[in-house]
Amino acid sequence: MRDPEAIIIGSRGSALALWQANWIKDRLAGAAGDIKVIRTTGDRITDVPLAQVGSKGLFTKEIEEALLAAEIDVAVHSLKDMPTELPEGLTLAAIPEREDVRDAMVGLRLDQLKPGARVGTSSLRRSAQLKAMRPDLVMRPIRGNVDTRIRKLDEGEFEAIVLAAAGLRRLGLAGRIAELLEPSVMLPAAGQGALAVETRSGGRGFEQVQALNHFPTRAAATAERAMLRALGGGCQVPIGGYARERNGSVELDGLVIAPDGSRVVRASERGAAADAEAVGEALARRLRELGAEAILEAVYGPK
Repeated sequence: MRDPEAIIIGSRGSALALWQANWIKDRLAGAAGDIKVIRTTGDRITDVPLAQVGSKGLFTKEIEEALLAAEIDVAVHSLKDMPTELPEGLTLAAIPEREDVRDAMVGLRLDQLKPGARVGTSSLRRSAQLKAMRPDLVMRPIRGNVDTRIRKLDEGEFEAIVLAAAGLRRLGLAGRIAELLEPSVMLPAAGQGALAVETRSGGRGFEQVQALNHFPTRAAATAERAMLRALGGGCQVPIGGYARERNGSVELDGLVIAPDGSRVVRASERGAAADAEAVGEALARRLRELGAEAILEAVYGPK
């Protein structure tokens, strides 16, 4: 019988998603109840590159539907998977302290890869930045959870794969990291390394998760997501964003790159952490002025 006072947490069923849900559950102490596993569209479609699926909320839609239907009280996501626009009635109630933001090479380091080496990644952002640095490498799509991707690497399908360092660390797989790619080398996705705790607006669960908010992470993520939203960021244009909050200010680096890596536009913006959203919007305007508009139009067509 369900405890009427217990907070039910919704999550995807991968090992990483369940680690994240349990991490939140542990911090809700006595308020947390069961974890309900929900299969998303992104979990069902595993044989098509993400950029070709063309749907926002691939890994969140079904979980959000359960939240709106009050089947769960709290949803736990990887923040980088969350669309910048939430369904009416839902809110991003908490963003806990961020893990490692960097991308990681697993298998071989970049400087160990020979021309023609096969690199597996499901991310256009990663593949485009790698193409700009190493046009001699062969990018190949790879889907599946972390264990599945590492197994494909170990079976010889790739010489290297690129994964988020945060996920590897959370799963106890930091020892598989061959090289950490600093943001100056490969700009991460907006929200990478951070968790998103979503609830109904002001509803059950909202108050209980407020203590999980980490202001520096929230300010940084707000700037990154505002930039992404202002750029109309979808899965077909590689966009990177990374912000740091220090002493009440937030500094944001942003990048828009052509999918083939042929054109790169990168810039930075700084402002008050309290105005993090405005910082993100200002950087989006600056990136457009510097040439990102042409990249966006080449993919999506003129506005």
